[in-house]
Amino acid sequence: QVQLVESGGGLVQAGGSLRLSCAASGRIFSINGMGWYRQAPGKERELVAATTSGGSTNYADIVKGRFTISMDNAKNTVALQMNSLNLEDTAVYYCNAQIYSGWGIVRTYWGQGTQVTVSS
Repeated sequence: QVQLVESGGGLVQAGGSLRLSCAASGRIFSINGMGWYRQAPGKERELVAATTSGGSTNYADIVKGRFTISMDNAKNTVALQMNSLNLEDTAVYYCNAQIYSGWGIVRTYWGQGTQVTVSS
């Protein structure tokens, strides 16, 4: 009933920038918050950045000052602007959203993931 579709991943040189986008569609009454997680090979999935619909943001320390998350409530989208990328940013990036679709329940949804590869 709800889908999250990511775009914008790819290959970039160290020091470069990428912008990830995620669009939520389907039965959506409201979105409480959206965020980005990432998972590198052999590592657990970790929070990169998150935002509430009210604009409160939270960043992993390792990306503070380099990444910026922004949410468009009207379009049900979230973007992650990533600057000054380094090799350690290489991972699959997943979009996440807490969505209310009725019946008093807020559910967490995940996108399929988009690969970000930073080369030296």
